[in-house]
Amino acid sequence: MYKVKIKPHWEISRDTEQPLDTAVLLTLLTAVQETGSIANAAKQTGSSYRHAWGLLRDAERMFGHPLIETGRGRGSRLLPLAEKLIWADRRIAARLSPTLETLASELEGELSKTVSGQPQVIRLNASHGFAVAALLNQLNERHLPVDLRYRNSADAVAALARQECDLAGFHVPLGEFEDASVASYSRWLDKNKHCLIHLAVRNQGLMVAPGNPKHIAGLADLSRAGVLFVNRQPGSGTRMLLELMLSRQALSPNAIEGFESAEFTHSAIAAFIASGMADVGFGVQTAAHRFGLDFIPLVRERYFFALSNAAMKDPLMQQVIAILQSASFRDIVNQLNGYDGSATGEILSLSEAFGSLQ
Repeated sequence: MYKVKIKPHWEISRDTEQPLDTAVLLTLLTAVQETGSIANAAKQTGSSYRHAWGLLRDAERMFGHPLIETGRGRGSRLLPLAEKLIWADRRIAARLSPTLETLASELEGELSKTVSGQPQVIRLNASHGFAVAALLNQLNERHLPVDLRYRNSADAVAALARQECDLAGFHVPLGEFEDASVASYSRWLDKNKHCLIHLAVRNQGLMVAPGNPKHIAGLADLSRAGVLFVNRQPGSGTRMLLELMLSRQALSPNAIEGFESAEFTHSAIAAFIASGMADVGFGVQTAAHRFGLDFIPLVRERYFFALSNAAMKDPLMQQVIAILQSASFRDIVNQLNGYDGSATGEILSLSEAFGSLQ
């Protein structure tokens, strides 16, 4: 099966000047940030010192503002504009990655159909998450064909009910919010037709800037004056969970500045906060960790793949299950900050997983 990768590409222009291709510049700025030296950054990126300096000077001339500060014996450091460019690139990647990965998967399928007819694939619909991404890496390493669609949990489970996918990823909070969450999925899940594969337990909570400068301790602080929130998109399982939690504490979403904003991944929420465009967001601990944010845990949740009982017998599905049940994949999940893979790969009936569906 062919593999397609699509990466974001962006340019900056000013007035009538030629646009600046940010790809090479960002690679160089990131290397300066990592090495603390333009000379070392040039070596790391495979360019000459002269070329690196020329690229920086051209960019500074276009912006009319310096990007790097250098000093004798002190090396080089990025100035705020350069740091903002790097954060902008990370935000773009975080926001667009689900769309681009889904499109790449569609193109892979179309190419395979054109060249070799209708191949057998695992059709995976799931909300974007770190353990899901880890599974996809394992499937790709083993060259198992996957037709991926990143979509919110409700849409994924609904697609399974319509037989439009083979695996549907969705997440359910542990504790007091479980029954309400399960009820929202129960219209599409049939305990006589479907079963579950446990993927992971993960932490959801509040992501805040390093040092928590706004002194946010819980959901009640989201409505304070001067606190800007960034939210997930309507229909996402994470937003649904947040709304349940706010309702339980009698907190009005209308009182939260930024509640109607919409980002499509946990990483996009973290990147938004890390770039200084919001003070707090709700999401998984892994995203906060990867973007250097502080994290306030509020709830644990289980992530499952739903599938039909009949699909369990499919040879290709059995290979996917074997990966999920392997010790090596369990180790990968456990290495994700805020994830627990101790039950990864367990197969459960709906009644076993959720007492409310007895």
